[in-house]
Amino acid sequence: MEALLSSLGMVAFAEMGDKTQLLSFVLAARFRGQQWPIIAGIFIATIVNHALAALAGDWVAMKVSPDVMRWVLGVAFLAFAAWALVPDTLDETDERNNKHGAFLTTLVMFFIAEMGDKTQLATVALGAQFGSLLAVTMGTTLGMMVANVPAVLLGETLAKRFPLSKMRFIAAAIFAIFGVLILLKVNLGLGFGGV
Repeated sequence: MEALLSSLGMVAFAEMGDKTQLLSFVLAARFRGQQWPIIAGIFIATIVNHALAALAGDWVAMKVSPDVMRWVLGVAFLAFAAWALVPDTLDETDERNNKHGAFLTTLVMFFIAEMGDKTQLATVALGAQFGSLLAVTMGTTLGMMVANVPAVLLGETLAKRFPLSKMRFIAAAIFAIFGVLILLKVNLGLGFGGV
């Protein structure tokens, strides 16, 4: 029980204001009215990501250099910025506003965004500390949901009041700033090698 509660608390706290919380907001704005597929995508992506982190985190930490991780994250943030700028061309009520849909888009984007993130690295540390794959994975997944479900629900509410075009530019700017700062080796407190 200690592993579960410690994992939940640490990840929920670490996730506040994190890039994946911003991604949750953007996905909710992009896929209006589809909160549950987004939440399901976040949930599945987190379980898979954090189970792998808890299981193989030590190996990854030893094999992937901080420089490689910096480039992967920097380029990913710039890709998220570009993605956020792509306007929806179909009517908001059209279910085809993305060829992959809300669930699959969320699943892939969230999984990628969590790679090398501070919450993934916290999961590695918690897995090493407690030695309980199930409790740590459950705790960190619940922590992610505590932080990101409100972002999805808030994103839907704000999307009804503010045009997506304005939110898209703000989100793109934030993603781009993070990408550039990471590539320039500005310490963002993400927990690894000067990134």
